[in-house]
Amino acid sequence: MSHRRATLADVAKRAGLSKTAASMILNGREGTRLSAEAHRRVFAAAAELGYRPNVAARSLRTQKSLTLAFISDIVATTRFAGDMIRGALDAAREHDHVLLIAETQGDESFEQYAIEAMLDRQVDGVIYAAMATRQLTVPATLLGRPTVLLNAASTTELPCVLPDDEQAGYAVASALTEAGHRDRIALIGRNRLKERDPEVSLAASARLRGIERALAAAGTRLAVSVSCHDWLPEHGYAAMRSLLRKPTRPTGVICMNDRLAFGAYQALAEAGLRVPQDMSVVSFDDDVIAAWLRPGLSTAALPHEQMGRRAVELLLSGAKTDRCLVPMPLRRRASIDSPAPQ
Repeated sequence: MSHRRATLADVAKRAGLSKTAASMILNGREGTRLSAEAHRRVFAAAAELGYRPNVAARSLRTQKSLTLAFISDIVATTRFAGDMIRGALDAAREHDHVLLIAETQGDESFEQYAIEAMLDRQVDGVIYAAMATRQLTVPATLLGRPTVLLNAASTTELPCVLPDDEQAGYAVASALTEAGHRDRIALIGRNRLKERDPEVSLAASARLRGIERALAAAGTRLAVSVSCHDWLPEHGYAAMRSLLRKPTRPTGVICMNDRLAFGAYQALAEAGLRVPQDMSVVSFDDDVIAAWLRPGLSTAALPHEQMGRRAVELLLSGAKTDRCLVPMPLRRRASIDSPAPQ
C-alpha cells in the first residue's frame, strides 16, 4: 500500500496557517512578522507529517538544483584517494547539496558522456578531480561553467585545490636536519619525467623545491640522489640496495613517497640494518600502511579529505581563480633519530 507524500498544503492545514505563511517559515524567509508560536506549529506539523520539500519545484523557482557533480579519472575506486570523495560528500551534505559521482577510468569518450549527463541534470557546479597531482586539460564543455579542479591545476584560470607539496618537502627535510643529520642525507625517487612534465606530476618538483630549500636553510645539501623509474616498493628496494653499496652510507634518507619507503625498509632489514638506529627514513603521503610499519614511518600526509571538503566550499563560494594549497601535516613516528656516532 502506497502512502501519499505530505504536501505544503498539508503542513499549512495542520499548523492552521496559509500555504504562503508556512512556506515562508520553512524556507527561512527573513523579515516575516509571524510569531514564534507560528514557527513552532509549522515545524511540528512538518515533523509529524514527514514533510520533505519538493526539490524539483524549488529548483524551478530558485534556478538551483542543489546538486554538484564530482567527475574523476580513478579517484572513486582508489582506496587511498577515496578520502577526497568523503570530504566532498560531507561538505556537500552540510550545505544541503547532493553529490553525483562519475569515474571515467581515463576514457575520454566516457568522460564526455559523463559530463554531459551531469550537465543535463542541471548540476550547480562540477568538481573535476585527478588521482595523481598533475596539470589537466579541462574539457571545453566545462569552460564557462562553475568548476573547481581537485588535486589538479590547468592553464585555464579555474579555481583549484592542491596539496602543499613544497611546504611538505620543507617539513620532511627539516625533520632530518633538526635531528642532527647534515652532510649524509640521501634522496630516493628522483625522476626526470615527473619533475619536468606537469601533466605527469606537479608533486615531484614541488617536493624537491621544499627539500632543497630546507637543506639550504640548514647549511647543507643532498649528499646523493637515486633516480627511480617509478615510485613503487620494488624501486625503493633497488634504490636502497644501491645506496648501501656506496663507500659512505647515508645517515638519513628521504623517500619521495611511502611506497618507495616500504621497499627501502625491506632492503635495510635484509642488510641487517635497523631504522632509525642505523638510518633514519622519512617520506610523503601517509599511506595507511605507514603507521603499521615497524618502526612507524614518519611521513607528510596527503590531506585528501580536507581537499575534497575545500573543493566543495570553493565551488559554492563562486570563486573564479583561487588557488588553494592545503597543508600536508608531518606525521612524526619512530623512523627518525639522531645519527649514530661514526
